[in-house]
Amino acid sequence: MAKVSKTRNMLEGLMRDGSFKWLTRRPSVFDDEEIEDMERSPSAGSNWLPQLSLIANVVIRRCSKILGLSLGQLRQDFDAEACDPLKYQSNFARNFLEYCCFLALARSIHINGYLDDNKFRRLTFDMMVAWEFPEAASGPFLHADDGATIGVEAFSRIAQAIPVVADVVVSDKIFEVLAASTGNRLHFCVYEKYLIRLERAIRKLQSQSESSLLSSIRLQRGEKILEMDGTVTTQPVLEHVGISTWPGRLTLTDHALYFEAHRVVSYDKAKSYDLADDLQQVIKPELTGPWGTRLFDKAIFYKSVMLSEPIVMEFPELKGHTRRDYWLAIIREVLYAHRFMLKFRISGVERDEVLLKAIFGILRVQALKEMSSLPPLCFEDLLMFNVCDLLPRGDLILEKLANMLVTGKMDRGNYPIAALSLASNFGFVIGTSYGVANETGPVVGEIAVGEMTPLEKAVKEARNRYQNVVLAQATVDGVKVDGIDTNLAVMKELLSPMIEFWNWLVFLIHWEEPLKSLTFCLVVTYIICRGWMGYGLATFLVFFAIFMLLTRYFSRGKPIDVLKVTAPPAMNTMEQLLSVQNAISQAEELIQDGNIVLLKCRALLLSIFPQATERLAVALLLLALLLAVLPVRYTVLLAFLETFTRYSPLRQGSTERWMRRLRDWWFSVPAAPVVLTRVHGDKKRR
Repeated sequence: MAKVSKTRNMLEGLMRDGSFKWLTRRPSVFDDEEIEDMERSPSAGSNWLPQLSLIANVVIRRCSKILGLSLGQLRQDFDAEACDPLKYQSNFARNFLEYCCFLALARSIHINGYLDDNKFRRLTFDMMVAWEFPEAASGPFLHADDGATIGVEAFSRIAQAIPVVADVVVSDKIFEVLAASTGNRLHFCVYEKYLIRLERAIRKLQSQSESSLLSSIRLQRGEKILEMDGTVTTQPVLEHVGISTWPGRLTLTDHALYFEAHRVVSYDKAKSYDLADDLQQVIKPELTGPWGTRLFDKAIFYKSVMLSEPIVMEFPELKGHTRRDYWLAIIREVLYAHRFMLKFRISGVERDEVLLKAIFGILRVQALKEMSSLPPLCFEDLLMFNVCDLLPRGDLILEKLANMLVTGKMDRGNYPIAALSLASNFGFVIGTSYGVANETGPVVGEIAVGEMTPLEKAVKEARNRYQNVVLAQATVDGVKVDGIDTNLAVMKELLSPMIEFWNWLVFLIHWEEPLKSLTFCLVVTYIICRGWMGYGLATFLVFFAIFMLLTRYFSRGKPIDVLKVTAPPAMNTMEQLLSVQNAISQAEELIQDGNIVLLKCRALLLSIFPQATERLAVALLLLALLLAVLPVRYTVLLAFLETFTRYSPLRQGSTERWMRRLRDWWFSVPAAPVVLTRVHGDKKRR
């Protein structure tokens, strides 16, 4: 026992001293041997910048090895290419680090299978760590195997330089997903797992696109298979057309959606639902259920001008609707990408570039979906064109992107990596422009050393505005109440000022206090005669503006004035059913009265009752003559005086007689006949 205790104490001592650390640590650029080599080298001074931290110096040394340039040459190139603000002492460390990282990444990602390379994954993560601590005084040196983590700014800045890993629009959302369980700090193990899953998604895309599946249909446009579902019997895809339902296989390409119904041992001929052309497609979530009921929120609705009736794709699952949400997001991503190209008339190599951006977004979603340790995903937030459709001023983001694609221009200091130039490294061809991409492909500057591009500025502004939208929507969700009677009570309280104003006008119109009504009539008549109606409306708007500004000024620091509503008495189930029935009956009566008015108007137009039609025609001719002869000012004046003095003491008796004659005439007008026909046949209904 003494020997066992002695051995255990010795092992614990070795563990405390870190003697076994080499067994568990991961490979890192910050190896002690490399640091010692930099310090002992005769040219140590030329391999080291005192303005930079140790971690930044090591990263730049690795970048210089990748580029085949010395540190001095990199410094000279930076001084020659960068503008003066980038070379200021306060910004030099991070700007020079970005310069070296972007150049090194631009060369590294053109090597086949770079995502599968451990050194590349390690290097990119350490670039992000160095970006957070670029200056010598920014913090102590941190070994990557000591548990270093990165923040959202570092991830977004470096990851954007690798188009398949992230892009400008969704990089922050990707980081939020990856770092959700680690306090918004990303660890290398999670980052590495993400890149491994991304490499698997790319290989899956290659194998699917190189297969013979739908090859005869896909060959013409060079379509790539992005996703398939329905191949497993336990997770079918159901297509609903009218009252017919068919299980089958659903395939999404970068141009269309294909459905192949199941046969006994094979599949039926594929039906194509186009996403590339402008067919006024409508794609949205849909409810399905047996016999046309709407119970289960697990389906996608598709409609276009090429279809006689819409189709519904259902994705059955026991719990939730994750499958449906995933498919809805990626289908919309392809559709929105093509709408973007049609709107800005993008073609040729630039068109292939846009398609690759959409494909990369879908690959990222597939990689994140395969990481079981992550929280549930909101797929729309991770796809570029979905986000642009969702964000306020997202159209401005697309305008900036289109401008960068079409012009192909880049400000000095930008180090872009066109997504199209990476297609060959993934082993597949996009569109018909491939083969000249590296020679004539567009230069898209989505990242810039030390500054934000117009695209990044548009994304940042849209994100800031979206936060206001989210806060506003939270207040909307918080004030929603249930029950028809409760909502009516809230509406009545909100409209109470307008109701009081209307009651005041009615009070004046009925001349219950002749002095007040006469004063109001004379003032409005004078305003109309002098042509001051525009000034009157302007004064009304100025009054409201001043009222709002004064309210804002005097309410600073005070609690918000909450609307108080007296809730109606609670009703049991039977009372609620009766109130709903009464509301439906009243709505039906209103619709019937509206139909009667429309049918009587039809009868007058078709001269079913000639005498009434003649009177109406004569009245319309006189009104037209009056409008043609009198100026607009006097026409408005006559309309006001006729309406406002209708119940004055001088005109009350004649008004009652004319209203009685008008009512008698209206009741004497017959309604146009209506014949209801029932359609009997085999027409399919949903």
